[in-house]
Amino acid sequence: MELSFLAMERPGDRAFTGDMNPTAPPPPTPAAAPVAVVSPETGTGPAPADVPTDLVVRAIDRRSFCTLATTSPQGRAHVAGVLYEAVGADLYVSTMRASRKARNIEANPFVAVCIPVRRLPVGPPSTVQFQGRAELVDLDDPELRRLADVGQLKRVTSHGELDLPGGCFVRITPNGRAATYGLGMSLVTFLRDPLGAAGSADLTSPPETTGSHATAVVRARPSRP
Repeated sequence: MELSFLAMERPGDRAFTGDMNPTAPPPPTPAAAPVAVVSPETGTGPAPADVPTDLVVRAIDRRSFCTLATTSPQGRAHVAGVLYEAVGADLYVSTMRASRKARNIEANPFVAVCIPVRRLPVGPPSTVQFQGRAELVDLDDPELRRLADVGQLKRVTSHGELDLPGGCFVRITPNGRAATYGLGMSLVTFLRDPLGAAGSADLTSPPETTGSHATAVVRARPSRP
């Protein structure tokens, strides 16, 4: 029996005679990328938030430890942890004239300071950091002696530093602005968004304070509670 292949056409073959490559639906339009806010200081990342000057001033005044970075004439960086006393905008540090930091400052007065501000018993601290200019002060300097006599240098003179053979003091004056990390925000916000915790404060504007040491230009910081 002869069979015709034409007679063997299967029902539904028409379904296979159409376009085997139908046009795919267009891909979804990607969402517009968020506009990045660029820091004017670093050129990358979010711009630091403005932190009230009086908040930064209090943080500096209530602490007594910082790291002090100096540079040698050969361009070699040096950093040391030191105790300080804040008097107005200036920080006073006791040291030896033969120390590396004193020799570096004598050759290059430009320094950097970082002050840890502990807000929690665990985890990294908040910080205040700034660049400044340092100078060496002799132990018999009249202004140094006056500040010591009125009790404004207790943290750095209570162990005989004023009579230390070969000793001197470093007076550090900030350049004007301080960078901060984790200040001016709640702890909850700080913990939830540590990458957005950068701040900046103007140390050239006087804070609104009524403390016994308050005078002008952040040289007057509020008295300690």
